[in-house]
Amino acid sequence: MIRLLLWLLLLLPVAVQAQERGPTVLAAASLQEVMNAAADGWAKQGRPRPVLSFAASSALARQVQAGAPADLFVSADEKWMDALAVKGLLAPGSRAVLAGNRLVIVAPAGGDAQLTAATLATTLSQGPLAMADPTSVPAGKYGRTALQRLGAWNAVQGRVVRAENVRAALALVERGAAPFGIVYRTDARASRLVRVAGVFPAASHPPIRYPVARLKRSTHPQAEAFRRFLLSPEGRAIFARYGFLPPQ
Repeated sequence: MIRLLLWLLLLLPVAVQAQERGPTVLAAASLQEVMNAAADGWAKQGRPRPVLSFAASSALARQVQAGAPADLFVSADEKWMDALAVKGLLAPGSRAVLAGNRLVIVAPAGGDAQLTAATLATTLSQGPLAMADPTSVPAGKYGRTALQRLGAWNAVQGRVVRAENVRAALALVERGAAPFGIVYRTDARASRLVRVAGVFPAASHPPIRYPVARLKRSTHPQAEAFRRFLLSPEGRAIFARYGFLPPQ
């Protein structure tokens, strides 16, 4: 009996730790700073801090489709959330638009060149252009559409350096591996090593929306509460503080 009690005492901290683990959130790479701030705000209320995992929305959606254990998914576009919805992987009634963003062109900090629609094709075709994969990653898809509508894609596409996500594209510009990159405005704001060299007209690409949803297989008791927190006035204020736009 004494030996059994000793084993139970040894296992108790593990059980408590498991209970205190927050919900697992799969979030688009562009949300790193704001989601960490939201998780900190949640934890300050005395609740278990969510476990955050960041990658391209396309990669995260494929993980969910493959059965990866998670509770919430925050995508950088509607289409990857749609892909999970059609497979019945979202909890009914849990999908909502969390925030919006703007698409910009960044260059290494210290320069002063500014791009306009008239100079876009000529300037971007002169050197490597860093952008998230335009065939699957939301930031890359938005960027390709914008360049197509502005008549610059044909001149630029041969110079594109495809990154696995928007933060990888940002890093290429930060390191000087590319003179320009296409990222979200909030990504540029998060880096001291780049500056905004141009802002794409909002009409040049579909509206940038970040939908959030609880996954159907989620069993964490705090998952729905954290989703509601993100959508609450307090949660939206955190997103606004980091430069995100209200849902459109």
